[in-house]
Amino acid sequence: MNMFRTVFTVMRKELRDLSRDRRTLALALFLGPLLYPALMLGMGYLTENRIRTQVDKTLEIPMVGAEHAPNLVKFLATNGITAGKAPANLDTAIRTQEIDVALRISPDYAEDWRNGRPALVEIIRDSTRRDADIPTQRVNAALSAYSQQVGALRLLARGVDASVARPVNVGMQDLATPEAKQGMLLSVLLPYLLILTSFIGGAYLILDATAGERERQSLEPLLATPAPRSAVVSGKIAAACVIGLTTLLLTLLAFKFSAQFAGTLGRQLNVSFLSMGKMLLILLPMLFIGTSLLTYLAASAKSMKEAQSHMTWLMLLPMIPTFALMANPLKSQPWQFAVPFLAQNQLLLKVIRNEYIGPQTWGIYIAAAFGVAALLWYAAVRRYHQEKLAIAG
Repeated sequence: MNMFRTVFTVMRKELRDLSRDRRTLALALFLGPLLYPALMLGMGYLTENRIRTQVDKTLEIPMVGAEHAPNLVKFLATNGITAGKAPANLDTAIRTQEIDVALRISPDYAEDWRNGRPALVEIIRDSTRRDADIPTQRVNAALSAYSQQVGALRLLARGVDASVARPVNVGMQDLATPEAKQGMLLSVLLPYLLILTSFIGGAYLILDATAGERERQSLEPLLATPAPRSAVVSGKIAAACVIGLTTLLLTLLAFKFSAQFAGTLGRQLNVSFLSMGKMLLILLPMLFIGTSLLTYLAASAKSMKEAQSHMTWLMLLPMIPTFALMANPLKSQPWQFAVPFLAQNQLLLKVIRNEYIGPQTWGIYIAAAFGVAALLWYAAVRRYHQEKLAIAG
């Protein structure tokens, strides 16, 4: 009982110390809840704006040799693609981003057309520019439709059923649930942001409570008390977890309530309270992992600046599974739920897609995650048993 009382006393002391610095406390609690939803909603707004400007509106593109294919130009116009005047140097205009996409119609187009040969129409674009993707797709789809229509008419003119040129009708059945489709936007950045928030959410407190106190030479009196070192470490970690958990909860609530006032894509940020509960359960072990690791690293630092230098590479760790899955998507396997960061990423994606998470998966994850947290906690406790920890410099 004395052990728990000591842990609670140290935790309360650290929280009280942090509360005195109101600016730091405000940054720790409200920076993520304000910044992350704004980032996601901003992405949703930009995506909606791109769709409105590039998909719904009439697309005017430069056409070189439009006079060789008047019927094609008229067909494109019926599909919302009008011909514009081509600049003197079309290739340079594409490279300098003055133009997104252009068409070049071959001078032999009319002759090839009359002779029943394929007539050349070139789509000119820069494939490395993502903002040109939608205009290019619109032009390519319209040209493909025109080619199929003309091909069918040519077959009919020769007394041949046009369906003989299409021996296979390809159909596609999409089994994605509405929840999974809705979660496509969320799955881009939300797992990384939530994992990062839980991993370093208590960094402000834990760095100050360890490296900061050591630098101020206020750690030695605390270690000189009869309190067990394990209780001191646990109290500091518990205080950091309280801050991290509060920040995480505020972030999820900010996502939910800000989505109510967003546009169509922004509403995809809305998550149910049940999903929020699952996310908190998934991220809770990461709070302990992050704060325990930070405690261990900060205890070995000779100054606050040295301790803060670890934040650079620590912030990169949650990115690893995100980029790995982008480069090489993996099917869910049981071993993945025992790997830190990858497990959280996979489980958060399941929650976002409203997929079932079985008891075995939960068991593997919780055992592995809290096992890693326990090892890091033990390492931090052992570091606190070193007497040189109380010596600054």
